[in-house]
Amino acid sequence: MSYYERHIFFCLNKRDGEAACADHDAEAGFARCKSQAKAAGLMGAGKVRVNKAGCLDRCAGGPVAVVYPEGTWYTYVDAHDIDEIVESHLKHGQVVERLLLPPDVGR
Repeated sequence: MSYYERHIFFCLNKRDGEAACADHDAEAGFARCKSQAKAAGLMGAGKVRVNKAGCLDRCAGGPVAVVYPEGTWYTYVDAHDIDEIVESHLKHGQVVERLLLPPDVGR
Protein backbone atom coordinates (compact mmCIF):
# COMPACT_ATOMS: atom_id res chain seq x y z
CA MET A 1 0.00 0.00 0.00
CA SER A 2 1.26 3.45 -0.91
CA TYR A 3 2.02 6.10 1.70
CA TYR A 4 -0.34 8.49 -0.12
CA GLU A 5 -3.61 7.56 -1.78
CA ARG A 6 -2.94 10.14 -4.51
CA HIS A 7 0.02 12.30 -5.39
CA ILE A 8 -0.30 15.31 -7.72
CA PHE A 9 2.76 16.90 -9.30
CA PHE A 10 2.70 20.39 -10.87
CA CYS A 11 5.35 21.26 -13.44
CA LEU A 12 6.81 24.66 -12.49
CA ASN A 13 9.66 24.56 -14.98
CA LYS A 14 11.02 27.73 -16.60
CA ARG A 15 13.00 27.62 -19.86
CA ASP A 16 15.06 30.37 -21.44
CA GLY A 17 13.62 31.17 -24.85
CA GLU A 18 11.20 28.20 -24.93
CA ALA A 19 7.60 27.82 -23.81
CA ALA A 20 7.28 26.25 -20.38
CA CYS A 21 4.70 25.74 -17.66
CA ALA A 22 6.07 28.61 -15.55
CA ASP A 23 5.02 30.95 -18.38
CA HIS A 24 1.40 30.00 -17.66
CA ASP A 25 1.40 30.87 -13.95
CA ALA A 26 1.84 27.24 -12.90
CA GLU A 27 2.98 28.38 -9.45
CA ALA A 28 -0.49 29.82 -8.81
CA GLY A 29 -2.10 26.53 -9.84
CA PHE A 30 0.16 24.61 -7.47
CA ALA A 31 -0.53 27.02 -4.59
CA ARG A 32 -4.29 26.91 -5.22
CA CYS A 33 -4.33 23.10 -5.30
CA LYS A 34 -2.34 22.83 -2.08
CA SER A 35 -4.55 25.37 -0.34
CA GLN A 36 -7.81 23.78 -1.50
CA ALA A 37 -6.68 20.23 -0.65
CA LYS A 38 -5.61 21.37 2.81
CA ALA A 39 -8.90 23.21 3.40
CA ALA A 40 -10.81 20.08 2.37
CA GLY A 41 -8.85 17.94 4.85
CA LEU A 42 -7.32 15.87 2.06
CA MET A 43 -3.64 16.29 2.97
CA GLY A 44 -1.45 13.87 4.87
CA ALA A 45 -0.46 10.23 5.16
CA GLY A 46 -2.97 7.91 3.51
CA LYS A 47 -4.51 10.88 1.72
CA VAL A 48 -3.12 13.38 -0.80
CA ARG A 49 0.27 14.99 -1.39
CA VAL A 50 0.63 18.10 -3.60
CA ASN A 51 4.14 18.60 -5.00
CA LYS A 52 6.15 20.91 -7.21
CA ALA A 53 8.01 19.26 -10.07
CA GLY A 54 10.61 20.22 -12.60
CA CYS A 55 10.01 19.59 -16.27
CA LEU A 56 7.52 16.80 -16.94
CA ASP A 57 8.33 17.00 -20.68
CA ARG A 58 4.79 17.85 -21.82
CA CYS A 59 5.49 21.57 -22.35
CA ALA A 60 3.21 21.98 -25.38
CA GLY A 61 0.18 21.38 -23.16
CA GLY A 62 1.30 23.65 -20.34
CA PRO A 63 0.59 24.21 -17.66
CA VAL A 64 0.40 20.54 -16.70
CA ALA A 65 -0.10 18.40 -13.62
CA VAL A 66 -0.18 14.64 -13.20
CA VAL A 67 -2.02 12.59 -10.58
CA TYR A 68 -0.62 9.25 -9.43
CA PRO A 69 -1.15 6.37 -8.99
CA GLU A 70 -3.58 6.73 -11.90
CA GLY A 71 -1.13 8.58 -14.15
CA THR A 72 -3.81 11.08 -15.14
CA TRP A 73 -2.43 14.13 -16.97
CA TYR A 74 -4.22 17.47 -16.72
CA THR A 75 -3.91 20.91 -18.23
CA TYR A 76 -5.67 23.86 -16.59
CA VAL A 77 -6.23 27.57 -17.08
CA ASP A 78 -7.62 29.01 -13.87
CA ALA A 79 -8.57 28.51 -10.22
CA HIS A 80 -11.92 26.98 -11.20
CA ASP A 81 -10.09 24.20 -13.06
CA ILE A 82 -7.87 23.52 -10.05
CA ASP A 83 -10.87 23.47 -7.72
CA GLU A 84 -12.56 20.93 -9.98
CA ILE A 85 -9.48 18.67 -9.98
CA VAL A 86 -9.34 18.83 -6.17
CA GLU A 87 -13.05 18.16 -5.68
CA SER A 88 -13.56 15.55 -8.38
CA HIS A 89 -10.27 13.67 -8.64
CA LEU A 90 -8.37 14.19 -5.42
CA LYS A 91 -11.43 13.96 -3.18
CA HIS A 92 -13.69 11.53 -5.05
CA GLY A 93 -11.39 9.72 -7.49
CA GLN A 94 -13.35 10.92 -10.55
CA VAL A 95 -11.29 12.07 -13.54
CA VAL A 96 -12.11 15.56 -14.86
CA GLU A 97 -12.49 14.61 -18.52
CA ARG A 98 -12.62 18.17 -19.89
CA LEU A 99 -9.16 18.95 -18.45
CA LEU A 100 -7.35 15.83 -19.67
CA LEU A 101 -4.16 16.47 -21.58
CA PRO A 102 -4.34 14.64 -24.93
CA PRO A 103 -1.95 11.66 -24.93
CA ASP A 104 -0.01 12.87 -27.99
CA VAL A 105 0.97 16.23 -26.46
CA GLY A 106 4.66 16.29 -25.63
CA ARG A 107 7.39 18.84 -25.57
